[in-house]
Amino acid sequence: MGIGIVTLDHVNVTVPAEHEEATKQFYASVVGLPEIPKPAGSRQNMGAWYQLGDVQLHLSVEEVQQTSDRHIGYEVVDIGKAEQQFSSAGIEIIPDKRPQAGRSRFYVRDPGGNLLEITQRTE
Repeated sequence: MGIGIVTLDHVNVTVPAEHEEATKQFYASVVGLPEIPKPAGSRQNMGAWYQLGDVQLHLSVEEVQQTSDRHIGYEVVDIGKAEQQFSSAGIEIIPDKRPQAGRSRFYVRDPGGNLLEITQRTE
């Protein structure tokens, strides 16, 4: 049955603060990914977003933690249906603490503790 995934929306990778600038330089200059503006609601003063075809790479600053903000973002056709599917399976829904214009989203963790962002475009 599934949750109706449409496409891979983005991948988020993290780096400690002391390596942020070198990592930005790496993705922009070495890898050659074009940096794109972050939407309102995202952390504007840290990290960077890059475009890779139809998928984005998000670079975030994060110190090592037991549970991490690293995540994979999946775009779905119907976010309500996806939320119901996770809830029915006993998976905890983690609300969006930083809503972004043009998207509806929530988070879940897989059994290994990895964070998944479930999103639907609203514009």
